[in-house]
Amino acid sequence: MEIKREHFDLSGPLHLTTVDWTNPSHRRSVAASLVQSVYILERDRQEKRNGPHALAPPWWEFFHFKLYKHLIDEADSCIFGAIFQLTTPTTHNSPRFVIAFRGTITKGDAFTRDLELDVHIIRNGLHQTSRFETAIQAVRYVIATFGSSNVWLTGHSLGASMALQAGKSTAKTGIFLEAFLFNPPFLSAPIERIIKDTKVKHGLRFAGSVITAGLALAMKNKNRGSGVNTTFDVLSEWLPCLFVNPSDHICSEYVGYFEHRKRMEEIGAGQIERLATRHSIGGLLLNAVGGVELEEPLHLIPSANLTVNLTPATDFKDAHGIHQWWRPDLHLQSNSYKL
Repeated sequence: MEIKREHFDLSGPLHLTTVDWTNPSHRRSVAASLVQSVYILERDRQEKRNGPHALAPPWWEFFHFKLYKHLIDEADSCIFGAIFQLTTPTTHNSPRFVIAFRGTITKGDAFTRDLELDVHIIRNGLHQTSRFETAIQAVRYVIATFGSSNVWLTGHSLGASMALQAGKSTAKTGIFLEAFLFNPPFLSAPIERIIKDTKVKHGLRFAGSVITAGLALAMKNKNRGSGVNTTFDVLSEWLPCLFVNPSDHICSEYVGYFEHRKRMEEIGAGQIERLATRHSIGGLLLNAVGGVELEEPLHLIPSANLTVNLTPATDFKDAHGIHQWWRPDLHLQSNSYKL
């Protein structure tokens, strides 16, 4: 099954013989396929599949891209990302360059390093890793060399966090790159996945917002001059595209995160939520107890175009996998949220 999924002719979006760059489904499918190609680039490296035996090239060549550059992790020499360049004339809606990042590979010699990066995400320290430094340097190189227009960021799972961190970093400088983030990790109790009763979910989130807002207000008074709120407000103009599956506990809480903000506005508690939405209780407690100044948690963002895959998943692997996002028969629900 695994090797079948690596073959484009067996598992790729063969229905996209012509890409309409104004079609959200086509754009999503191409972005997901390029992320898949990065997974397979690393698997090709591990399995020493070269030349005609390599399985990765069809995943970008089918859409008229060329591989511009591999992104290599200096810690273990694995391929974790790639820069792709469109070889056909670009339009207003098509990308010129796509910078893609894969997620965790559970087989081969990349797993240990990937797991280490997963831990850094949990600790809100991804931006301090050498892999992210390589990633952001690649993004800055493309922008400096070719400009920022029609440059896409995309990634899956761990790679979605990498793309999100890069997108937030560039957005804080006033450069808003188009981003396609598949199954991005949300570091919170998976209320959306575990609790089915709507009133109970809203009650828990309301209580959490009140506590978080109270702690944030106390820390704001204690640490006057902090720039966290200012940088978070700058991000409100950036609208990354998030793709989540409610059956995937790793990313499902994004559904509740944005819907809860909408409900808080409707009941007149918008000010509480606007303060709470940019903080995590864990980060605030670290600040209060140890005086540790932290950036806003990576997974918290003020604005997004959120697409939820409501198609029933067979298991967690299906709900979390990149493969779901280029299927032509998905039941999707999309909404835009802006702080």
